[in-house]
Parts: sequence; C-alpha cells; structure tokens
Amino acid sequence: MRRPEGRSPWTGRIKSALGHFLIAAMMVLGVSSVRAQEPPTPAKETEQMKAVPDMDHSQMDHSKMDHGAAPPPDPATLSDPGADSGMNHGSMQGGSAPPDARDPHAYSGGYTLDPARPLRMADEHNFHSLLVDRFERVRTRDNSSTEYDLQAWFGRNYDRVVLKAEGEADDGRIEDAHTELLWGHAVAAYWDTQVGVRYDSGKNPDRKWLAFGIQGLAPYWFEVDATAYVGESGRTALRLEAEYELLLTQKLVLQPRIEANFYGKRDAQRELGSGLSDLVLGLRLRYEIRREFAPYIGIERSGEFGGTADFARADGERTKETRFVAGLRFWF
Repeated sequence: MRRPEGRSPWTGRIKSALGHFLIAAMMVLGVSSVRAQEPPTPAKETEQMKAVPDMDHSQMDHSKMDHGAAPPPDPATLSDPGADSGMNHGSMQGGSAPPDARDPHAYSGGYTLDPARPLRMADEHNFHSLLVDRFERVRTRDNSSTEYDLQAWFGRNYDRVVLKAEGEADDGRIEDAHTELLWGHAVAAYWDTQVGVRYDSGKNPDRKWLAFGIQGLAPYWFEVDATAYVGESGRTALRLEAEYELLLTQKLVLQPRIEANFYGKRDAQRELGSGLSDLVLGLRLRYEIRREFAPYIGIERSGEFGGTADFARADGERTKETRFVAGLRFWF
C-alpha cells in the first residue's frame, strides 16, 4: 500500500500515546477530588489529632479523674432552690408596703380567715333571702281584695329551709291562705327538691298536707314550681306554677304567669271539686326603681272548673272573671 506523501509513520503513534495519557490523567484527578470530600476515618482522625501541637493526650493520666462520683443533692436545696446559690429571695419583695397601699381586707365583706379553719368555702356559710313576689291590690267587677305571695329561705347552697306563703284578705280578714315549710336540697345546677308540710287556713276548715315538690329554672329561663300534696282522709292535690321575665329595657320587665290547682278528691267543706279546680293567667308590667324594689300593674284572667265551679255558682259567685292588679315586688 502506498502511504500519503509528506506524513511520517511515527505521527499517528505519537498522537495515540498523547490521547491515552490525557484520559489517564483525567481519571486520576476525578478520583482524587471525590476522596477529598469523604469524611476522615477514625484512624486518619487520630493521626490528625496527634499531629496537632501542644496536645499530647498520651501524657494525660485519666485514672485520677473521677467523673462518676458526683455528690448527692442536698434536701434543703431541693425545697429551697435559692439556698444553694446563697440568694435571699425574701429581700426581693421590696420590704414594707407603701403608705397608700390598698388594705387587703377592705373588700372581704367581713369574712376573715379563722386560725382554727384556714379556709372556708362559700357553701360553708349560711345565707338568707326574702322575696315578696306579689303584694297587690286586686280589683274585680264586684269586689276588691288584697293578695300576697312570698318566699323566704335560710341555709346554704345545697341545703336550706324554705318558707312559702300566699293568701287573700278581704275586709280585714283572711279569706284563704296556704303556708308551707319545706326542706330544700339542690339536685342540679338550677333545681331543688323540696319536702315538708303545708297548712291551709281561712274562712273554711283547716287542712294539713305533706308536700313533695321541685322548684327551679327550666330551659329558656322559665321559673317552674311543681308540688304534690298528700292530706288526711286520702286527699291529694297538685299545684303547678310557671312564670317568665321578659326584659323590655334594663328596668322595665314584663312577667307572664300561670298557676293551676288540681285535687284528687272532692272536699265540700272547703268548696273544692275533684280534678282541675282553678286556673289563673296573668300579665304584669313592673318598673325596677332598684333591682330590689319594683312597683307594677297587671291584668289577670281567672276561672274555676268542675265541682269547684259548681260550689261558686251555688254561692252566687262568678266562675270566670277578669281582675286588674297593682302592687309591689321587693326582695332582700
């Protein structure tokens, strides 16, 4: 074969050798850069530490260093963290109070700590209250009279003595009166059970009853009072009362009220029939001069039913009538 003119046979060999040399050099440089980024091995790290000047760990005697024999904590230090540091935290309170400091007992309401009893809860105190819900003058078409309805209690949050009284007076004498003495016990946040006695008096023969009832605040703020009675000679009775207070303003209050009485047995001496005896629907508007004192006016519609209505008709009285009322409501 004829070679091209002007080219030496060693030229191709030299170029091939240079190419292999460049490839080998690039491979060597790449491996070195990768190994430079790898973390040092423990052996290498030890060698590097030995190479650091002024740190000859081989000359240190670790047997004389007791790292695990720490002294136990002082119990006094645990109860008073500042005792170990020597800090007197009592001096950090600022010393005596300034002359114009507030008296800590000024708002205690007279209650102080008893040394014999360091702390007294609110339910350990006895409280009392009297509410005259209705003290009013009643005007009908034929007559006028005075009526009252009150409730008083004395005791604690869970147990208390309750006195209830209501009645009607006409011409200076009591026409009809009901008085109850009860023991109340709280069974829920807004409900009390009550048990006791009831005494009926007036122009008709007296009656005595055992009373069992419940009183409280129903959902939507209805005040409910329901009591069952068991009397002499197999007599039974049930009284239901409910009222609601609608605040028209902060001082003007509209109060609807309903009351119903049922008897299980006819009582001719007191002119009462069995079943539903009477029902009263009322509406009163009061103005609270103070929360504890409020005059009011109102209107009521009352009716007698069944045997009770028969007794009223026999006496020439109306069985249903509209009554206008004006009175006072107060409590303390």
